Amino acid sequence: MRLHRNLVFATVDALAEIFNEGNYADKVIEKTLKRDKRWGSRDRSFIAETTYDIVRWKRLYAEIAEVKEPFKREDLFRMFAVWCVLRGIEIPDWPQFEKTPERRIKGKFDELSKIRKFRESVPDWMDELGEEELGEKVWTNEIHALNKQAPVVIRANKLKTNPQELAEKLKEEGIETTNLRNYPEALELKERANIFRTNAFKDGFFEVQDASSQRVAEFLDVEPGMRVVDTCAGAGGKTLHLAALMENKGQIIALDIYGNKLKELKRRAKRAGAHNVETRSIDSTKVIKKLYGTADRVLIDAPCSGLGVLSRNPDAKWKLQPDFLDKIRNTQLEILEKYSRIVKKGGKLVYATCSVLPSENQKQVQKFLKTEAGKEFRLLREKSILSSESGYDGFYMASLQKE
Repeated sequence: MRLHRNLVFATVDALAEIFNEGNYADKVIEKTLKRDKRWGSRDRSFIAETTYDIVRWKRLYAEIAEVKEPFKREDLFRMFAVWCVLRGIEIPDWPQFEKTPERRIKGKFDELSKIRKFRESVPDWMDELGEEELGEKVWTNEIHALNKQAPVVIRANKLKTNPQELAEKLKEEGIETTNLRNYPEALELKERANIFRTNAFKDGFFEVQDASSQRVAEFLDVEPGMRVVDTCAGAGGKTLHLAALMENKGQIIALDIYGNKLKELKRRAKRAGAHNVETRSIDSTKVIKKLYGTADRVLIDAPCSGLGVLSRNPDAKWKLQPDFLDKIRNTQLEILEKYSRIVKKGGKLVYATCSVLPSENQKQVQKFLKTEAGKEFRLLREKSILSSESGYDGFYMASLQKE
């Protein structure tokens, strides 16, 4: 691979913003890719994938390069040189890469690879917490799996098509996919591509949604004609899946505290042809209270640490802090106590997170069942999905019924 100066410099600029200014990697990359209209798809994928790669391995590369935060520009070039050496890419003869100690880089890599927190490039506290909650063997496998680049999985929108038809449409547009066994509506891309430019996307035939995430709506056990409340709907990936499972019949009330996310959900619902979705912004406690005891099904896709989706959000490793986890566990329990009251007698509630930590999952459900609101519920079933076992995001879901 021959490195091009403008692409390398763009990558280093993006890393400076992500590491030193604390900006989100996806937003920085999106902005960076708009810098030069002459860049083709290969150039753009080089910047995006290399930036994500160095973000993912920040701790390991910084340790090998012997640099510390905040990173100076020359520090970032040193980390880039580490990336090159470990991938067998020839380092160009540029002033920024003068005297790169290739042999020492390989030696340090071999040495640090024996220590999990360096090998898997995670902060000390996260490595300790993962081992404490999951046990050494499971955590070692899990964090290794979460450091792999996430595959691109899409969900065929059954309101407009089916996986077979969708695969054909995408093939006509030059995109090859494979069916996923045990995931009835999922297709996985054989190669990464900008699928948002396809007619199939513009016509609402699919949504990008990880295979594990597609399990959540199924877990809610919905039927056409039901009244369903999605309490933390966000931009609506699971809401739209519910609409398809309900064949556009019945009512889905999509709630969120962020109005801008609900605006995006409205746009997506229109494209998907999901007509049974109504959005409501949670701007006061009245919004929730009005719904008490009215829903056949309630989904609580709770805010969480996001440890199950590190493969697609590698910068979360560096943004997460231990005190945030304490706060989010309290929030999860509060949400469960408040929003569970929306379920009517005999109705069901699904609590879900994209975390692999039992303290956010099984333990939260057990705590909830002991509260005043929780005493009315019984646990029907729960499912933990580990990335190391599924090859997709780490997820948890619990189905509870109101007696």
